[in-house]
Amino acid sequence: MKLLNSTAKLLKRYVPQKFLFILGLSTLSLAGVVWACADYGYDDDYSSFSPEAFVAKEYTPFFYSDFSAYYGKDYNYNDDNSNTRFNEQIVKEWYDYFGQKLSKADLQYLLLRASEKGIDSVYQNYKGKIEVLPDSLPQLRKLKINKKQLNAFFGYLNLAKKSETFAAGYKHYYYWDEKQEFSAPEAFEMDLLLALKKSKDPFIKQRLWFQLVRYYYFSERSAGVKTLKDAHTISSFNLYKDIFPKNMMYYRTLGYVAGRHYYAGDYATSNYLFSLCYDYSNEMKIPAKWSFRPNADADWKQSLAMAKTKEEKITLWHLMGIYYDTERAIPEIIALDPKSEKLDLLLSRAINITESAFRNYYGGKEDSTSTLKKNTALISGIALENQTSKPYIWNLAAGYLNFLDRNYTTAAKFYQTAKTQLPADNELLMAQYKILDWGLYVRQLKKIDAAAEAKMIEPLNWFANLKEGKENIPDLRFYQSLNESLGVISDLYKKQGNPLKANIFRSYNEFYTKNQQVEQLKSLMLNDKKTAFEEAMLRYYPYKLEDLYFYQATVLVFQDQPEAAISLLTKSGRQTDTLQANPFNMRLNDCHDCDHQMAQSKKFTSLELLRMMKNMKAEIKAGRNVYNNAYLLANAYYNISYYGNNRGFYVSSLTDTYGSSAFSIPVPFRPIYLSGKLAEKYYLMARMATKNKEQQARCAFMASKCERNESYNRSFDLPENKKANYWSVETSPMYFGQNFSLLAKQYADTRFYQEAIEECGYFRQYLNSLN
Repeated sequence: MKLLNSTAKLLKRYVPQKFLFILGLSTLSLAGVVWACADYGYDDDYSSFSPEAFVAKEYTPFFYSDFSAYYGKDYNYNDDNSNTRFNEQIVKEWYDYFGQKLSKADLQYLLLRASEKGIDSVYQNYKGKIEVLPDSLPQLRKLKINKKQLNAFFGYLNLAKKSETFAAGYKHYYYWDEKQEFSAPEAFEMDLLLALKKSKDPFIKQRLWFQLVRYYYFSERSAGVKTLKDAHTISSFNLYKDIFPKNMMYYRTLGYVAGRHYYAGDYATSNYLFSLCYDYSNEMKIPAKWSFRPNADADWKQSLAMAKTKEEKITLWHLMGIYYDTERAIPEIIALDPKSEKLDLLLSRAINITESAFRNYYGGKEDSTSTLKKNTALISGIALENQTSKPYIWNLAAGYLNFLDRNYTTAAKFYQTAKTQLPADNELLMAQYKILDWGLYVRQLKKIDAAAEAKMIEPLNWFANLKEGKENIPDLRFYQSLNESLGVISDLYKKQGNPLKANIFRSYNEFYTKNQQVEQLKSLMLNDKKTAFEEAMLRYYPYKLEDLYFYQATVLVFQDQPEAAISLLTKSGRQTDTLQANPFNMRLNDCHDCDHQMAQSKKFTSLELLRMMKNMKAEIKAGRNVYNNAYLLANAYYNISYYGNNRGFYVSSLTDTYGSSAFSIPVPFRPIYLSGKLAEKYYLMARMATKNKEQQARCAFMASKCERNESYNRSFDLPENKKANYWSVETSPMYFGQNFSLLAKQYADTRFYQEAIEECGYFRQYLNSLN
């Protein structure tokens, strides 16, 4: 069986754009081997379980993340990072080598930034052959440094810089490319061999050994030699492997040997050697894990057989758990050492993977259920054995998985056990317990009464403090649990017939369609004598009192009551909003951008618009200048609707309407903001109030625009389009309406009729349909 048969599932979680050619640790620099690559950011919004609470920091990159190869904003796995991974370590090693007499700044320049020419200039200055150097370059003549060490350093540095042409000069390529181009010059081999033979300094000799092994790796890759027979990469490593200390340089060199085995298809040896690199130091973990690639069961068994100690076997299973099969790796490590710290990371991954699957971030329902059931049984069994070094976290994990599986009674038992074991001085762990316990409490509620509300006051305020940044617990994942619990509370209040509290915890659009409910909410917000629960509850309501006033004002306007809306608009603080265009102007063909760009002799505020609309209505009621007032009022109503040039008039954070699309208007509010019935009413009123046929014709045409828009609205609200991001509109006679007919029958002899034919394609189509 192939171990890699889950590739499709892995690719659903992240699809990197580019990979380094990791099979053989191909890209490196003077700074060291580069084994990792960059993917995207990370997202733990689905999660309520924080691995930072119990997993050692060195394993942070390997926390589970749905959409990236590595977890954490501090891990920027780009090419530069890969090439510079060991820079700090390298500088420190040379700094200590020179007895801390050569500054780190000078070493950083010489080791990491300087060109061959720049290095030569510094060296020639040191030898007295160049008198003056720029002040920015290292001035070594003034320093009391061992001459033999310094001369050996520059000799090594010259070779190391030359190696960068093939070791660090890689080009981008895609993972499906057959191979990457390498170019390791043949003459360089003799330079390295000679330098290694002559060197007496153990520190520099080991680095020359590293350079030689690295050279052979690239040379053999460049030549396409896959066989291990007479592989110089391996023989040159073996020649000195027992001479040099097993330090960072040793394991970086070993990485190339592991890569060479991989290139030859010897996956068993490759993975075993990579596991040794992984276990050596934190700096080695990322590149070693990236290069670890188990292939088939037979290879895997061979890797395990190579392990010389129990800890080496644990590391292999640990890497297998990260890379592929967490559920298989955990019990294997438990059998070897139930107190191994390497279990902590795998436990965190098992939980976070289960969360992701449970919330359908990948896989289908069957896959999600299987993952949940399997991991619940596994972790619960280990928790009950009580043999791990951190039994409290296993009990929390078992409780959480049982909670996800709706085994609430069992979850409660695990949580209670964990509570007695938790270290009281660990703030993150205590917060983790509190989040999980809160989620269980809310899910078990059958009804919210006064006693339940009293119990919820403290946790609601605690969560609110976290959400508002008034309290900070680094690395705590609380949003998912909070959002889910607010939804549960809201649903319970709805079920109990309390739409007010339901809406506060989870604002829903239908609530605002009843003005009585909005008034109740305003009364609560204005109440100076709120209960402690009401105070805590209102911290979750996302809107301000001013938002409610503004919403009520706009509703009244679209109910043809601008006079009643004025006082509410004033209270909303939006009365001075400047409109984007003149609301009383109207075009035959809508062109919002044209209207916005037109120079305006007067810019209207929302309050000025309402006052003018109020005055126009009063004039119409009094029978004064009805045509002009009705026509201008119709223009205004058209322009503040979705189809007009001032749709920003109704934009509200409460209704999530941002004017760019009708789809941004929630369904309950669409009839209000999309409606053209008021505009049509006043266009037809204006038509009846004038005896001028040109004016009558214009009014009939404007009314036809409103009528046609209503047909769009009807099409938009067809059941099959409720969730679609498009309007299913076909221009056919059924959408033309009675006003086109009126225009054609009564006003064919007007100048405006000809203008309408020229400007409006819909009208031309209508006339053609009559023939």
